[in-house]
Amino acid sequence: MPVDFNGKWVMESNDNFEDFMKVLNIDIATRKIAIHLSQTKVIIQDGDKFVIKTLSIFRNYEMSFTIGEEIEEYTKGLDNRVVKTLITWEGDKLVCAQRGEKANRGWKHWIEGDKLHLELFCEGVVCHQVFKKQA
Repeated sequence: MPVDFNGKWVMESNDNFEDFMKVLNIDIATRKIAIHLSQTKVIIQDGDKFVIKTLSIFRNYEMSFTIGEEIEEYTKGLDNRVVKTLITWEGDKLVCAQRGEKANRGWKHWIEGDKLHLELFCEGVVCHQVFKKQA
């Protein structure tokens, strides 16, 4: 049985986010705002079907997917690109591979205790975010 990701998760740390945004060619004004924001993730999981909402006072982003089914994703509000996204299980981790303009792009989600970890990567740059589960 896969890990249960359901819940509301509030950001505690956000390491190397600005460099990650730079590699995505996100403009300096947006980067300066984004690095100071606290994000909340709301994850709804029903077996292998997911909805992940990333919420902040600046921008919100929502994605829906089923494990193992490739989707076309428009990263509106992020870097505004169209990518082919495939999310799979690797043990207890959700692993996302995104094919598009940028090489070696994707993310990994995993849980340790009451913490949700998110590793964002693109072209060798890695950002690590940690979220705490809310009761």
